[in-house]
Amino acid sequence: MTNLFSRIKQTISADFHEVLDKKQQKNPIAMLNQYLRDCEKEVEKVRKLVERQNLLKEEFQREYQEAGSLAEKRKSQAIIAEKAGETELEAFATREHQQYEERANHLKLSLEKVSEDLTNLEHKYEEMKHRLKDMYIKRMELMGRENVARATHRMNQVVDSSKSEHSITKFNEMENYLDRLEHQVNSSYHRNTIDARIAQIEKEITQTEEKTHSLS
Repeated sequence: MTNLFSRIKQTISADFHEVLDKKQQKNPIAMLNQYLRDCEKEVEKVRKLVERQNLLKEEFQREYQEAGSLAEKRKSQAIIAEKAGETELEAFATREHQQYEERANHLKLSLEKVSEDLTNLEHKYEEMKHRLKDMYIKRMELMGRENVARATHRMNQVVDSSKSEHSITKFNEMENYLDRLEHQVNSSYHRNTIDARIAQIEKEITQTEEKTHSLS
């Protein structure tokens, strides 16, 4: 168990920046995610050990209480048997009392050791959870820096004339298209407006001529 905890501690305590530098991969976020998944597995192992140790402590506690209770019971029975003159019964109860008392003393020591180990495990578990949480935060910071780097690279490609001829061409094509579209819309508007106006004038002229003929 000691070797296991030593390995877990080394895994959690490792500087993930150093791991990134050693790997030198193109996608540090993906590698960091894998590293965090490994750490999560180690934390989960310790969580299960804490649970088992807590159950073990409860079992020792029950056994200790039972042994103590039986020791007291046999002690009382030995006293009663002595008063009644039941020598054999007294001897049996006395032996039982001694056995239960020795068991209770042994269980007490075991319970203290198990409780101490449980406390140490709980402290290690809490420390590992804090370290893992810190790594999550560092991952978010790294992702933020990576996003800024990518965005800056994209913007530099657009702004830098030596690398952005294609992008600028796209912008120019879009502007020319908008200019042509605006011209077409305006032409269509004026054409439709003129046609409507001429048609109205022709209608008015026709009505005037009709009135003139009817008067004459």
